[in-house]
Amino acid sequence: MKRKVAVVVCLALSVANHPATAVRAELGRSTATPPDFDHVVVLVLENKEYEQIIGSVQAPYINSLADDGALATRFHAIRHPSLPNYLALIGGSTFGVTTDCTSCHVGGRNLIDQLEAAGISWKGYMGGMPHACFRASGEGLYAKRHDPFMYFSNIYNNPDRCHRVQPIENMLTDIRNDRLPQYSFVSPDLCKDMHDCSVRAGDRYLSRLVPRVIGALGANGVLFLTFDEGSSDAGCCRFAHGGHIATVVAGPAVASPSRRPMPYDLYSILRTIEEAWGLPLLRKAGCSCTEPMTALF
Repeated sequence: MKRKVAVVVCLALSVANHPATAVRAELGRSTATPPDFDHVVVLVLENKEYEQIIGSVQAPYINSLADDGALATRFHAIRHPSLPNYLALIGGSTFGVTTDCTSCHVGGRNLIDQLEAAGISWKGYMGGMPHACFRASGEGLYAKRHDPFMYFSNIYNNPDRCHRVQPIENMLTDIRNDRLPQYSFVSPDLCKDMHDCSVRAGDRYLSRLVPRVIGALGANGVLFLTFDEGSSDAGCCRFAHGGHIATVVAGPAVASPSRRPMPYDLYSILRTIEEAWGLPLLRKAGCSCTEPMTALF
């Protein structure tokens, strides 16, 4: 049976976790929830505005994925630069971070705490990472600022958790061995994520990786393919002004090919995952202006 949910109004200093069963009907919004996903994969690319991707001849694979899945046409990043957006995706907040700092750290509850409390398996797969639990600011094509797990002290200081943050090659091994965790966060390296290399180069990489991922999602799995930020300050609400970005939702859980004009942001991805699995809503994921992506399923 699907869980019913209601909306809370977000407080100015929203640090509490709001249960999904207590947040949405009060403001008259839909009480439907996303399906109970078999697997969730969140794959984050870099620094492109919507029109640089959607409709571009440089990104034929992403556009084909959008045609076959669901495209959110009014989706926005939270802010600039990269790191605050990555923190938002697993923490429900930017935690006051306004730079791509590499020595800063974040306390407080995060999605990993929620997943483990609910018995949901997880891993982070990082492009260019030399080895699991690599704590340095970067090496080669790996950049810590694109790896949110290494900023939460209760992840990088916990050996078991820290070693679940692994090189992206391990994902392919896990897929081959039917060991893909229920939640995966994927951050390709600085070339394949389009940060240092072209859109076409990143698109070609995705055309090889994503079909394998979708094939491992199970009968009710989902892939969220998004970008950390755009190049503009476009936004959809008081929390989101990091640019208009392309976000494609694909996989068996997607109801049918569609283009959705609802105003979503990166907190919407977190909220959708939390509601699907009956988890509390972290910080701004529980705010009244954060719309879950329920209509896509």
